[in-house]
Amino acid sequence: MTKPPTLDDLRRYAVARTLFKPTSLGRAIDKLGFVQADPIRAPARAQDLTLRHRVAGYRAGDLERSYARLKVDEDCLVNYGFLPRRHLALMHPRVARRAWDAATKKRAADMLAFIRERGPTHPRLVDQHFAHGRAANAWGGSGNATTHLLDAMHYRGMLRIRRRENGTRIYEAAEHAPADASPAARARRAAALIDLVVRKYAPLPASSFVYLVRLLDYGAPHLANETRAALALAREHLASARLDGTAWYWPADERPRSSRHAPDDRVRLLAPFDPVVWDRRRFAMLWGWSYRFEAYTPAPQRKLGYYALPLLWRDRVVGWGNASLREGRLQVEIGYADDSVRGPGFRRALADEHTRLREFLGL
Repeated sequence: MTKPPTLDDLRRYAVARTLFKPTSLGRAIDKLGFVQADPIRAPARAQDLTLRHRVAGYRAGDLERSYARLKVDEDCLVNYGFLPRRHLALMHPRVARRAWDAATKKRAADMLAFIRERGPTHPRLVDQHFAHGRAANAWGGSGNATTHLLDAMHYRGMLRIRRRENGTRIYEAAEHAPADASPAARARRAAALIDLVVRKYAPLPASSFVYLVRLLDYGAPHLANETRAALALAREHLASARLDGTAWYWPADERPRSSRHAPDDRVRLLAPFDPVVWDRRRFAMLWGWSYRFEAYTPAPQRKLGYYALPLLWRDRVVGWGNASLREGRLQVEIGYADDSVRGPGFRRALADEHTRLREFLGL
């Protein structure tokens, strides 16, 4: 009988399996399966902060600059981000939970025809042509109605992002092959989606596993019933262990106790949505303290900082850093959850990470 992993084994495994040897940009995204996006730059966007540890020679903005030539799309999975184009067939044609009324369908059809005729199109040109005015957004404010409708059309698979110009999405018409609607085919797509998120975020405590499957309702709302059913089957086929009363799951072909998961001696400042730290439940279980993303928390209530980057040393997240650019110079303020790590080896490794971060930012 195989000896079950310890929490130390799971900690090393969680770090090593996703911080693979740096490779090309396309291969890194393919290995990750999905890269969460965030527009905040502190000091760079989350997708760039995630990829810099996994892509050889990566510089901030490389994904946006290279996007048009990659087999990658901006789309939705458990949240918004970038994923290999081959995964789109698991979710498209996507059926949104909220149906459009006749007037919205007509506006969308007219806008689609306009973009199809023009080719890759800036939203400003669409707005100038149709002048749809303002609309309430998801945060209770108001925004450009054309932008909201373009976003909804992208979500439904009518449009794709061809590229970005200074951060603005440039849209083009998209078409997705009809999906096999048989129960067996729908079940296979649901199972493949679950496999995708498990391979992205493993090892997963049971509560996080259930939460991730529920988040798939964002990327595949029309497969909600199938993903719930596939969850029960996945529990039977995945490898698992129970530690301190918590069930953990990971791909059956991976071995958490493998000696290949030995940590290196690098310090890494991670994106808030990096797969190492994305799951806040798992974070607390593996590293014994609570990490919070506080960009949307009122300043007086912040404990870690506006955009605190988790600080990984070997296989331990020992603190956090807030990085900023002031007069063209990088400044990083470090906070510690574990004061025992600040020896000479750690200080050298932290200085090396500062150097890598400056190079990544082109300073």
